Amino acid sequence: MEYVRLGATGLKVSQLALGCMSYGDPTVPGAHPWALTDDKAAPFYRQAIELGITFWDTANVYQAGTSEEITGRAIREYSRREDIVLATKVRGKMHDGPGGEGLSRKAILEQVDASLTRLGTDYIDLYQIHRFDDDTPVEETMEALHDVVKAGKVRYLGASSMFGWQFAKLQHAADLGGWTRFVSMQNQYNLLRRQDEPELMAMCGDMGVGLVPYSPNGKGRLARPFGEQSTRSRTDHVVQSFDSPHDEPVINAVQQLAQTRGVTMAQIALAWVLRNPLVCAPLVGATQPHHLQQAVDALNAQMSDDEAATLEAPYVNAGPSWF
Repeated sequence: MEYVRLGATGLKVSQLALGCMSYGDPTVPGAHPWALTDDKAAPFYRQAIELGITFWDTANVYQAGTSEEITGRAIREYSRREDIVLATKVRGKMHDGPGGEGLSRKAILEQVDASLTRLGTDYIDLYQIHRFDDDTPVEETMEALHDVVKAGKVRYLGASSMFGWQFAKLQHAADLGGWTRFVSMQNQYNLLRRQDEPELMAMCGDMGVGLVPYSPNGKGRLARPFGEQSTRSRTDHVVQSFDSPHDEPVINAVQQLAQTRGVTMAQIALAWVLRNPLVCAPLVGATQPHHLQQAVDALNAQMSDDEAATLEAPYVNAGPSWF
C-alpha cells in the first residue's frame, strides 16, 4: 500500500479508502437493508488494517449514526486512533429539530459533537459537507466549519458532490472570511458517471483539492456483467438507475477487457479511476471477502492509453452524477 498526500495538504492517506456506508444497523429507520452489523463488518475492518488501508470514511446519516458507532469501535479494537485517518460527513437529516439537518451553524455545531460521541474520539481528521445546502448562506456554513477546526474538533475540511459553481462559491466565501478552505472533494466518479470531469474535477485540480471519489465500480454495476443482480441492486433504487441502455456498452467493454487480461471487472474499473492524476484515494466498499484484496491488486494493474480509450468510447453523459 502506498500513501499519498491529500490534495495540496501535508496529510498522507492510504491510496485506497475504506467506505463504511455498508456498515451499521440495518433495522434502524432509513437504513440500507444490506448493511452489515458489528460481527459481520468486523472482518472487513481487520482486513483493511492488514492491507494498509488506514483511510476510513463514514457519515452521520449512514444507518442513522450506527455506521459511525461501528467504525469507532473498530478503530479501538483493531488499530490505534493515531494510525487511522478518519473521515465523516454532515448535511443529511438526523432528526426533525432545527439542528438535525443541513449546514447551518446550529446543525454543524450540534452534529459534529454527535459524531464525535458516536465515533468515540475527540477529533475528526476530515469533516465533509454531504452535498450543498441551498437553505443556508455559504458564509454561515464556512465560518461554522472554520470554528470547529479552530476548536480542535476537526483537522481538515472536505466537500462532496455538487456543481462546480457551488464549490467555487464556498471556497470563495472561505477566502473572503479568512476561514479554513476545503482540501478534498468526494464525488462520484467511474466509467459510467464522468459528468464532473470538465468542471468540478478540473476546478479541484486547479485549486489543489484532492479527489476521494466514491463508487469507482458504479454501485457494483461495473463489477459484473450487464443484467446480473446482487442483493443490493435488487433493493436499491439508486443502483437501479444504472440499468439504462447507455450504460450497457460501457459495462460490456469493461467485461471484455477483464476477460482479455484475466482479471476481474472490478479491477479494471478501479484501475481506470486510478489513472486520473487528480484522484488521491478512491473509496472502496466491501461486503464480500474478496472485495478489498481485489481493490489492492488493482493498484498494480497498469492500463494502456489504448485500453482506456476503448473503455471510454461508449460513454454517454447522463446528467448530474450525484447518486
